[in-house]
Amino acid sequence: MSIDIRSDTVTKPSPEMRRAIAEADVGDDYLDGDPTTRQLEATVAELLGKERALFFPSGTMANQCAIWALAERGTEMYADYGSHINDWEMVGAAALAGVQLRAVQGEGPMMEAQSLERAFRAPAPSAPRASLVCLENTHNSAGGLVTPLAGVRAMHDVARNHGCAVHLDGARLWNAATASGTPLHEFAQYADTVMVSFSKGLGAPIGAALAGSDELLVRANEHRKRLGGVMRQSGIASAGALYGVRHNRDRLMDDHDKATRFSLIVDRAIAATVAPPDSNIVMIDLTPGLSAHDVVRRVAEHGVKVGVWSPTRVRAVMHLDVTMEQVEAAGEAVLTGLDEAWRALGDTSEWPATPRR
Repeated sequence: MSIDIRSDTVTKPSPEMRRAIAEADVGDDYLDGDPTTRQLEATVAELLGKERALFFPSGTMANQCAIWALAERGTEMYADYGSHINDWEMVGAAALAGVQLRAVQGEGPMMEAQSLERAFRAPAPSAPRASLVCLENTHNSAGGLVTPLAGVRAMHDVARNHGCAVHLDGARLWNAATASGTPLHEFAQYADTVMVSFSKGLGAPIGAALAGSDELLVRANEHRKRLGGVMRQSGIASAGALYGVRHNRDRLMDDHDKATRFSLIVDRAIAATVAPPDSNIVMIDLTPGLSAHDVVRRVAEHGVKVGVWSPTRVRAVMHLDVTMEQVEAAGEAVLTGLDEAWRALGDTSEWPATPRR
């Protein structure tokens, strides 16, 4: 049986989660409100310290409805160059909200306050105005790195100084809170709206939530309806999310420990460099000449699925469906695949039998 660590979205509902889904109390969410969904929304709003939360089928829809609600049409929004909103949401801000995205390249692996400040345009008659800044925590493309509370606050302050609203893509904010020891509501206080996902570290099969003020979520709900995101007996989906919030948040540090163990194994390879992970994501940067597609193929031949992130970067994500023993076996398989790819580059007659750092 293969070990799948391409993403934390590959998890399957546990028997207990399936039971919660099967036994969910449901109602027509459009007409009267679904009781399970309302319970989930109230729970998330309380955790994030916001007035209200809305359940969405996906984090992308929630992000886009937040942008639609916060940004002024015909203006500009700022987000990290490698953010999910910039890279993976099909130019939604422009297509749906009529907002131009200005990507910010950080000094390090992700946007920080200084880079954000430098990215703002000087006022000019023909320059677009900025109306929104989008943050991401943890940062997926940066390898699950956590922006500490001080960094979130600093970017919030820059945004406010330029008259901008703030949205936080917190798809893995659960992991950021676990890794940093910072309560969710402390991160959330520096954003007008916050999106959290249930289908990643929490193991639910579907769903996300958007939290904010009553006024903002009235607007976001209008956009959710336009996109078909208001479901009927939505408790069938939200029950899994509610189970994940109640039972799977406290075990997230296990995934972080798995990531650390995995990274230590893989970092023995000559053919790659692994940055110590902050949370549950491990990025493997390949030595020049290696192809991520080739490495992933070779690793798959040893029974482990990892993902291609870029032509020279491989991603692995730890989750609740893999044990520490499986993680260690996966690390050794990735190490073997990397060694095979490295040896295939050329003459290996003078290379050690088992190249390691």
